[in-house]
Amino acid sequence: MAYIDQKKYYTNDGVAPTDSNWGSYQYVSLADIVTNFLLMYDGNHSLVNNENRYKILFHAKRSIQELNYDAFKEIKSLELTVYDDLRFVLPSDYVNWVKLSLFKDGVVRDLTENIQVQSAVSYIQTATAAFTYDSDDNVNTETSAIDTQRLDGSLQSIYLNDSIDENVNPGVNNFDSDIYNSRIGARYGLNTETANINPTFTIDKKAGVINFDSTMANQSCILQYISDGMENGDDSLVTVNKMFEEYIYAYISYAILNSKFGVQEYIINRARKNKSALLRNAKIRLSNIHPSRLIMSMRGQNKWIK
Repeated sequence: MAYIDQKKYYTNDGVAPTDSNWGSYQYVSLADIVTNFLLMYDGNHSLVNNENRYKILFHAKRSIQELNYDAFKEIKSLELTVYDDLRFVLPSDYVNWVKLSLFKDGVVRDLTENIQVQSAVSYIQTATAAFTYDSDDNVNTETSAIDTQRLDGSLQSIYLNDSIDENVNPGVNNFDSDIYNSRIGARYGLNTETANINPTFTIDKKAGVINFDSTMANQSCILQYISDGMENGDDSLVTVNKMFEEYIYAYISYAILNSKFGVQEYIINRARKNKSALLRNAKIRLSNIHPSRLIMSMRGQNKWIK
């Protein structure tokens, strides 16, 4: 990324958005990475020589994607309201989820993934159990019974929230007066995995949605997730932390040498080891292990258990 003066950094010279340059010095752009590699690591006297720009661009993007999956700690957050359809559509750049939370009464409450089946496809059948087909010879489908009950709130749950049947265990959801309204000792041996008063969810990756139980209707949900860093295909917006810049050059070199015919094995192994070592160094640098954080953790171990 080109160097800019402080006025442009803080105000973007008055051009909206004025905060677009804030924090930009931490990152190097994808275009700069490709250009730098061609200038410094590709040539007649280098192991990597006369490679096309599109190949280097491809491997640079692949390395950034791999970093986003398990090395970067740049988590995106999206807040949406879940309405009566009890769905949360996954963001366009979603790859994997980190955490889902319910934001209610000024408190962020972590949600639990439901281990029960919450949604299914239902084939339309005749009275003889035969499938019916449309004009394209595909099986006709309809809203499944489990989806219908989940949406109308009648689907029973093994989780300790408002969707559990009060008739089975009266007062089980009344935490304030539980000792008076429910059977004493009724929770003995309770499975702690399902002892959660908050709503639950399941992720349908193929459909691109998160399905919730009926207690999530008209509630605010916060999704924390990771992306692949490709900024919806706009290469001009793709950046990477400078601490990983040298690793990306090593990744590109290794990927090109590994795919070439006739390259000696010891050269490929050396490139692989160099790539792995630089990745470890970058992870350590980005771990941000500050003495103050260690002191806070140590102080937390001195609490009296009452």
